[in-house]
Amino acid sequence: MISVDSKKKALIGDYKNAGHEWRPAGQPLRVRTHDFPGQAAKAIPYGSYDMAANTGWVSIGTDHDTAAFAVASIRRWWQARGRHDYARARRLPITADGGGSNGYRTRSWKTQLADLAARSSTGCSPTSP
Repeated sequence: MISVDSKKKALIGDYKNAGHEWRPAGQPLRVRTHDFPGQAAKAIPYGSYDMAANTGWVSIGTDHDTAAFAVASIRRWWQARGRHDYARARRLPITADGGGSNGYRTRSWKTQLADLAARSSTGCSPTSP
């Protein structure tokens, strides 16, 4: 079983971020403080958490948080880890928060998952509880 969700978008580059970094006194790190539209690229992390192995997998996108991106992230996890770790699996239970790209009302999310199941080389089909 995996749990999936997208995480907070982050600016790519030398922009101010919340948090602390200790630096020598009098040697501040120069950063940009404004992120005007069109000037700052954003990273969109989408994570899969393998509950049995207690491990995570994160794919980073830079375009939009879409159902296609979400399912592509699951597909990458399955190809890189899941099919090796769970070689005898016939089903892949997926838990999702039901909002955004993996919303339960989103037709694209459902069709993308169905496509993943149909194209899976091992016959492993995603299921939603």
